[in-house]
Amino acid sequence: MSFGATLRRHWALLLSTLLGVALLCGLGIWQLQRLHWKEAVLAQIAARLDAPATAPPDRENWERLDPDDYDYRRVRLTGTFDHAIESYLFRASATGAAGDGPGYEILTPLRLADGSAVIVNRGFVPAELRDPERRTAGQIAGETTLTGLMRRPEARNWFTPADEPDKNLWFTRDPTALAAHWGLAGVAPFSIDADAAPNPGGWPKGGATVLKIPNNHLSYALTWFALAATLLVVAVVLLKHSIRLQKPEDLNNTDI
Repeated sequence: MSFGATLRRHWALLLSTLLGVALLCGLGIWQLQRLHWKEAVLAQIAARLDAPATAPPDRENWERLDPDDYDYRRVRLTGTFDHAIESYLFRASATGAAGDGPGYEILTPLRLADGSAVIVNRGFVPAELRDPERRTAGQIAGETTLTGLMRRPEARNWFTPADEPDKNLWFTRDPTALAAHWGLAGVAPFSIDADAAPNPGGWPKGGATVLKIPNNHLSYALTWFALAATLLVVAVVLLKHSIRLQKPEDLNNTDI
């Protein structure tokens, strides 16, 4: 059978193969683009982590802040914790050296000298220490200075449970939602993850920021390209097998 006749007889197989290979290669190229983006993000985070701590942005600049410009920036600030309205951010396990098992990150407003406030993630406590009465030594009174990382509001996904404000239980780190719940005005649109400097009594344990950010885009890209190659090989094998099975009279019916 001629090449033209082969194409006509197996057009569905050829078309679907070409479309499949194009789609899979496109996904591979997209993952390579994501790889370059992720590498740039990780390099930027590393640079910010290594930089000396500076003062956080002034209140008058908060509305103009871009999270990409401040996320993971190291800052130092002074204020007074309002422990009466701390909130509890559920975590399935500790991210630092606080131990295993579920618990909570303690989110507490730090009131600044100008009357504004910043939500501070003071760190992790195991579930049995959620009640502040069981960690009174760590409820720092009076003015305090801390160092930490600026963080953007935490995004939700399909698997994030709904917050339960009536139980003061939260599943994302969202300063705006916390401010609305407590009726706070002048709250920063970002939060601060306190560093690992020990608190009196040992709890909460700071340094809860997740810094091991996965970067699997290269393996994803290779997977898509491998699938494209596999699809192409399978199509060629099927095509050859189909040609071998053609009837003798079909083989003699060739194009000139």
